[in-house]
This record gives sequence, C-alpha cells and structure tokens, in this order.
Amino acid sequence: MLHPNTESNDVESFKTFSGLRFLVLLMQPFGALLELICSHQPIVALVGDDVILPCHLEPPISAGSERVMWTKPGLDPKYIHVHQDGRLLYQLQNPSYSYRTRLFVDELMNGNVSMEIFSVKISDAGKYFCILPKVEASIQLTVGAVSTPIIEVTSNNNGSAVLQCESAGWYPEPEVFWLDGEGKLVSAGPTETVRGPDGLYNVSSRVTVEKRHGNNYTCRVQQQNINQTRETHIHVPDDFFMAPSSCTASTAISVLFGFMFILTVVLFVWKLRQNKSERKMRHKNENKEREGERSKEQLLTESNLEKIRKDKLRLNEELQKTEEEQKDMMQVIEALKGLTREMEKQKEKLTVQAEAAKRLAEENTKKLDSVEKEVSEKEGDKTAIKAQGYLKLREIITQTSWNLEERKTEHQQLQFNTDKLMKKTYDNINRITERKNKVENHMEQIKKQMEEIERQREVKEKREEL
Repeated sequence: MLHPNTESNDVESFKTFSGLRFLVLLMQPFGALLELICSHQPIVALVGDDVILPCHLEPPISAGSERVMWTKPGLDPKYIHVHQDGRLLYQLQNPSYSYRTRLFVDELMNGNVSMEIFSVKISDAGKYFCILPKVEASIQLTVGAVSTPIIEVTSNNNGSAVLQCESAGWYPEPEVFWLDGEGKLVSAGPTETVRGPDGLYNVSSRVTVEKRHGNNYTCRVQQQNINQTRETHIHVPDDFFMAPSSCTASTAISVLFGFMFILTVVLFVWKLRQNKSERKMRHKNENKEREGERSKEQLLTESNLEKIRKDKLRLNEELQKTEEEQKDMMQVIEALKGLTREMEKQKEKLTVQAEAAKRLAEENTKKLDSVEKEVSEKEGDKTAIKAQGYLKLREIITQTSWNLEERKTEHQQLQFNTDKLMKKTYDNINRITERKNKVENHMEQIKKQMEEIERQREVKEKREEL
C-alpha cells in the first residue's frame, strides 16, 4: 500500500513530465514531419473567372505565424503573393497580380495555405509553387477561353447549300466538327485558324450540304485540354436547295430586253415632241425661272441660318452640361484620392501594431528563456523546481497566446478590410478617370462641331453680302 505522500509526489512528477513534454512539442521546429499537399491534377479556369489553387499542410498545423510565399517561374519580380505577420507584403508582389490574389487568412490556423486568383488571364497559365519554411509543393493552372459558334447559310446555283461556321476567342486552339441531324460527322474542308493580337484563336469552317431528310446540322467547337465544348444547331429551309430553272431565266431575259426596246422607242418619240414644245415655252419661262430661283435661294439661306443657330444653341447647352459633369467627376476623384491617403495612413498604423505585437512575442520568448535557465541552474529539489517552473511557463504561455491570438485576429481582419476597401477605391478612381477622359473627348468633339457651325455661318453671311 502506497503512502499518501508517495502518491502525491507521483502525481506532481507526472504533471512536471507532461508540462515539459508540452514545451518540447511547442518548441519543435516548423516543418518537421510536415508535408505540403497541393492538387496533383491541373486546375482549369476560363478567362475572367476566379480560381482557387488548393494547398494544405498535413498534419493541419497552423501556418498563421509563418511566411507563406507563392511564386511562378519566369516572373520578375518572382513573387505572386507573400503573406507574413498577418498581412500581404505588397512591395514584393509582381504588378501583374496586384489586387488579384488572396489567402484564406481565417483558415491559416488549420493549415490551409490555398491561394485564390481573381479575373484570370491567359498569361496566368503555368506552374505555381507554394513555399513555406522547409516545405514546398507545386500545382499546375490551365487557362482557357471559349465562345459560342455562329452559322451562316448561303445557297448555291447547283441545288446545294453552303454552311459557314465561325467562332472567335478560343484558347488553346480548338477543333471544329460538323454533324448531321443523326449526330454523324459531315465531311468538311480544312479549318481556317487565325490568332489575334490578344493571343486568342478565331476559327472558321465551311461545308457544302445536299438536301436530305430534316436538313438539321450542328457546328461543334471543342478543346480537349480544358474539356470545353460549344455548339450551335441550325435547320436549313428547303428554299436554299432550289436551283433556278435555265428556261425560265432565258424567257425572263428575253421579255426584259423586249420591254426595254419598246420603252426606248416610246421615250425617243416623246422626247422629239417635248423638244418642240420646250422651244416655244422656253423664252416665256426664263424670267419666271430666274425669279423663282432667287426666291428659292433666299428661302434656303434663311432656313440654313436658322438651322445653324439652333444647332449652335443646342451644342452650347450640351457643352455646359458636359463641363458641369466634368467638374463633378473631378470632385469625386479628389475625394476618393483623399480617402485613399487616409487608408494608407490606417495601413501604416496596422503595420506599427503588427511590429508591436512582434516585439511583445520577443519579450515573452526572453521570459521563457529566463524561466528555463532558472529551472536548470537553481539548486534543491529538482522535481519541485521543475513543477514551479512549469507553472510559471504555463501562465506566461497562456497569457501570451491569448494576447497574441486576439491581436493577430483583429489585425488580420483590419488588414483584410483595408486591402479590400483600397481595391474598391482604386477601381472607382480608374472608372471615374476613364469616364472623365471620355467626357473630355466629348467636349473636344462639341467644340469642333461649334467651330464648323460658326464657319458655315460666316460663309453664308459672305454669300448674302455678295
């Protein structure tokens, strides 16, 4: 039977051993026995979509305090997204990915280091690397572009119809197939492919078909690498397969020539008689025609001047409204720029808070080191000394963890909200600036029209004076 004091000492020894084991696990280097797992299958996205590149730590140990880097070969600067101390390091990010990437900050504590890319471009395709201390993994992103084909139908004179299928804006280069109403392939000529300056492929295919039951056809454009297919169905009316009759055409041409000959003779006779009448009436009507022409020119001149005056008045009003709109947009742009400057200041404050939290962590580390040194150097009952040291360590670690997690969560949320607000503000500035440029171009056009109207008015006035 154990003595009561002996049992109490065993319990205290077990607590001391458990506490030291906890410290060993806590101080274990990041990356030991860890594996970073990304999708082994290529991730496929279409141009303009948002896509997630999934990666996670196994076992799911928190990566919130680690430096998470995403990169892609061939970039300069080479980093796409660098996350450290709860925020994105903008100064290291490649400009082509600016405001287009994010990590799932709330999931970092669960080992989720996936990255999301917004508004995917063709140039985003390629192999990506996720890098953490002592571990890294890669993932392939395939980007494609698709569009729905358009079919046009024309008729041949030999009783057949020609179907023209066109589809613009594909990537990678697709294939074109023709199918009949039963889903069977229809033989067609070679596909014409043109690559535009944007890197996208435009394809077209032509097929000549005879009249058959149903007259239904399908143009199918597909790209197997991105597993995308687009197709358009069409029904060709029987009218496109009707060949014109040669006998009917010859008869129609003969009748047309006969009618033209009779009409020419009639016009010739009528012209002779008309010339005789015109000679008699010419002298009588010359004076009346001159007077009528003068009156007509005067009316036209007055009408043109009135139209010029109204156009000038309308353009002046439109120019005034455009100038007011330009002033309003300038005020909005200045307000947004001011808001951006305030957000930059807020972002600097957040950085200062993060540095303060980092200093606090360093101070706590020093405290832990001092307690550990005290436990190892102090003489006496080692079991009791270790137990007291463990209690101090547990108190320091618990308090520090609460403070750091609370500050880190607040900082990460504020950082994310600030970045999101800045992105929206920059987008609004760009849109309003673009609108402002359009308004300025419109104003230039209005001024040119007003100058042209003023020039026409001066010409009319000079003609009146003459």
